[in-house]
Amino acid sequence: MNTNVLPGEARLREILSGDAREVAPLLLGSVLTHESRDGVVSVRLTEVEAYLGPEDSLHPDPGSHTFRGPTARNAPMFGPAGHLYVYFTYGMHHCANIVCGPDGVASAVLLRAGEVTAGHEFARRRRATSKADTDLASGPARLAKALGLTTADSGRDALAGPFSLMLPPEQTGGISSGPRVGVSGAGGSDQYAWRFWITGDPTVSRYKAAKPRRTR
Repeated sequence: MNTNVLPGEARLREILSGDAREVAPLLLGSVLTHESRDGVVSVRLTEVEAYLGPEDSLHPDPGSHTFRGPTARNAPMFGPAGHLYVYFTYGMHHCANIVCGPDGVASAVLLRAGEVTAGHEFARRRRATSKADTDLASGPARLAKALGLTTADSGRDALAGPFSLMLPPEQTGGISSGPRVGVSGAGGSDQYAWRFWITGDPTVSRYKAAKPRRTR
């Protein structure tokens, strides 16, 4: 028995086992905490994006890392709900997701932005270039760095120590939705308005439409 699992873990796992598009807005206002060797940092989630897997033939998701099937890298997305999927991108940044859906069905919610609510000194140390506390976790790479997340955490349970995930006591009001950020082609269109954010929150990242890649 894992004594590090928080009370209510079964109920939270059940919620996360739903459709990522429905889970994503429910995660707004949630607090993700990581207790590392450096110290404890908590982030209140203010912006997220949903990604589906290859199993959903009605809604194929070309923006998902699992669009072409399972690989060693994206394997956590096919695992149990509530686990982390952390990937390395552009040779310099980590981005973190919380896996959703039933075990074996790939889907996840990308953690795009948040507000640091605890461990500001550790977050500031990790994000030394931030000019204000609202910038500490404003963007997926910044959020992962503020929490001290790397690919070594991919596949770990976000609901068990040294992590914890607490849903807000009541559903967050004022939620907006729109196209996902940095996804080119059909996956970044209005058809995939699977990005959700707390309306007017200063920590939400700036939206930038992806530029289509040039073909040679």
